[in-house]
Amino acid sequence: MTKTNQPTLLQSFIPIIFLILLLVINVGIFGSEALGGSNQIVLILSAGVAALVAIRIGFSWDAIQAGIIKSISSVMTSILILLLIGALAGTWMLSGIVPAMIYYGLQILNPTIFLVAACIVCSIVSIATGSSWTTAATVGIALIGIGKALGISEGLVAGAILSGAYFGDKMSPLSDTTNLAPAMAGTDLFTHIRYMTITTVPSILIALLLFLIIGLTGNSGGEIVEKTEILAAIDGTFNISGWLFIVPVLVIILIANKVPALPAILTGSLAGSVFALIFQPHLVSQVAGMATYDGKLFGFFNHLSPSFVTGFIGSIQALFGDIAFTTGNPILDDEGLLSSGGMAGMMETVWLVLSAMIFGGVMEGAGMLKCIANAIISKVKSVGSLVSSTVGTCLFFNLTTSDQYLAVVIPGRMYVDIYEEKGLAPENLSRALEDSGTVTSVLVPWNTCGAYHSTVLGVSTGTYLPYCFFNLISPIMTMMIAFIGYKIKKLVK
Repeated sequence: MTKTNQPTLLQSFIPIIFLILLLVINVGIFGSEALGGSNQIVLILSAGVAALVAIRIGFSWDAIQAGIIKSISSVMTSILILLLIGALAGTWMLSGIVPAMIYYGLQILNPTIFLVAACIVCSIVSIATGSSWTTAATVGIALIGIGKALGISEGLVAGAILSGAYFGDKMSPLSDTTNLAPAMAGTDLFTHIRYMTITTVPSILIALLLFLIIGLTGNSGGEIVEKTEILAAIDGTFNISGWLFIVPVLVIILIANKVPALPAILTGSLAGSVFALIFQPHLVSQVAGMATYDGKLFGFFNHLSPSFVTGFIGSIQALFGDIAFTTGNPILDDEGLLSSGGMAGMMETVWLVLSAMIFGGVMEGAGMLKCIANAIISKVKSVGSLVSSTVGTCLFFNLTTSDQYLAVVIPGRMYVDIYEEKGLAPENLSRALEDSGTVTSVLVPWNTCGAYHSTVLGVSTGTYLPYCFFNLISPIMTMMIAFIGYKIKKLVK
């Protein structure tokens, strides 16, 4: 970008102060409905303020627009994954895959151990797939349903799911951020993973202990719900079979074998449609009746069999639109546990992500984020303050750029030379990047990760944030380890 002046620290903070003030007012007025559109408008208005500041210091509108386009381009893969996850959720509901997970899970789990079990299961799946997003969209959805049926607070359940999912995401060699952090810091993947165990293992053990205490003390939520009626309602609506688990296992195998997320999730969505036609033909017909279709066929299509037309309509409706099944059980029906919004249900989240990236694009392109970060770096003295500054910078970028990759990449570029000057091995930086940039992204409502998980799990970020124990403990743990000087690896020349 061509400019005449660098932004000052005060100029750089103007859009952020405006954003924070307007968000506070907005959430105070709209409450839980803020993500339905008003927060998006706040982000766009804040981007407008940032653009005015950028123009004031010499940027042209074309340069500002180029920054916005670059920022949006960086999350296009995430947006496509969001849409396909909506399709996957729809076909997995129609085929009975998610109901089967809830059905069998209710028979195995009880409220006392449920939160611990949910966290461990999500850890295993996330390590195997390297993706917290895939974990939440598969076993996460089912665990939310099981938790609600057991009478456990949805915030607690989501907190356990995300704690496990992000632990696995951090420790898996298949994870994109786990590969990105050491690349930015200048170390290798497995050295990075080994060094992360110093902070990550204690963090997840503390989180598991807290979930166990909550389960043992009976503070996990409401009363235990009668499982027999729920099981009967699911069994009476769906044809439940263990064969349905072939599809989620297939998706996990594909991702574990490094098949890119987009084709893997699309395969899972289409496989769900096939299994719906095989196992739930009665529900496919029911969903076809929900679709907007006038019953008219034209030309050659008049020769198609009615069963083919019904199957086609039902499958397509599950991929893109609303579906819901009524069982007669108030817990399942009132909580919407057997419903899905398909691709269309993801549009609010896509809108939020686009709005956030508009704001982040102007801030980064105009040099405002760099100006603020440099001011933070200038205050660094000790190893503890350096690591704390790294954590704070990653959190700052998660709040302002709304993307966890930028929250890893930009601080990584900024601090790599400083860690070297202080005589610290690069794995100190890569660990700090992951302990803060990766895990805190899910705690920000307008961040791509926060928006995604709140939509997929159906639980707002404000509701699950206090219970994401692992995500909250990790940045504190990495700062504490740095201040006490425990196993701080020095640079070997």
